[in-house]
Amino acid sequence: GNVAPLRHLEDVGEARARGASVVLTVGAVQSNHCRQTAAAAARAGLECVLVLRGDPPSAGSWTGNLLLDELLGARLVWSGTQDPLPVLERAAAAEEAAGQKAYVIPYGGSNPTGAAAYALAFEELWDQMYGASLSFDRVLFATSSGGTQAGLIVGSKACAFQGQVLGISVDKTGGQLAATVLDLLAATARRLGMDLHLGPTDIHIEDRFLGAGYAILTAAEREAIQLVARTEGILLDPVYTAKAMAGLIGLVREGTIAAYERVLFWHTGGVPALFAYTDELRAGA
Repeated sequence: GNVAPLRHLEDVGEARARGASVVLTVGAVQSNHCRQTAAAAARAGLECVLVLRGDPPSAGSWTGNLLLDELLGARLVWSGTQDPLPVLERAAAAEEAAGQKAYVIPYGGSNPTGAAAYALAFEELWDQMYGASLSFDRVLFATSSGGTQAGLIVGSKACAFQGQVLGISVDKTGGQLAATVLDLLAATARRLGMDLHLGPTDIHIEDRFLGAGYAILTAAEREAIQLVARTEGILLDPVYTAKAMAGLIGLVREGTIAAYERVLFWHTGGVPALFAYTDELRAGA
């Protein structure tokens, strides 16, 4: 459940290749990307600085990915009421001023390097499908910062996949997110040396299942978590994959996804965040 986000962390290998001594990135308090960046940096022998949105929680709320960030040795910088991106820039400048060589990874690892890893992941899926004589009408997943979606689109195009690559938005509205994904498509293909014709018609985003907003747990996400746990023994996370599964459930119930369709749900991990929502999850148990 927690390996998939490492797809985005080819950046850590690139940081080491460039002689960096510290990697920095940014995210929400329970960011899976930040936790995995800290893990990859530790494995690579690099220091890690994480810029997290907002203020530090109370002592009793230091749980989930935040606890793991600390255990993995990351240094935490809190943005408070400020925009976290300038805070990230200042943190990188401070590291350079202190004699470190800094490498900055964007929010969600969503750059051509991270997205390219998901294009290669789709090719792995394609090989598995071919080997098992399987086909899918849709590949469905949680989309937020755009890198996962851009990579999967590029990979699907390279493999001539005939189904739909459908992102369930958990954060931005479809229009805003589509622009982000579009910006990444050509750069990701170039990163892989692929000459592909990519454009807005390749981007499919469903943004009707945002619920109460990013990282806010509602009855729809609770239902998705419980249903998949109790029928498949698979754990979803409250922020990303539960919203995506709630979207899948909703699309099936309304008939947009037909009963005859074969859908692959791409689980991008995030289990540790469950423990930051203990009270809310138990209230709906």
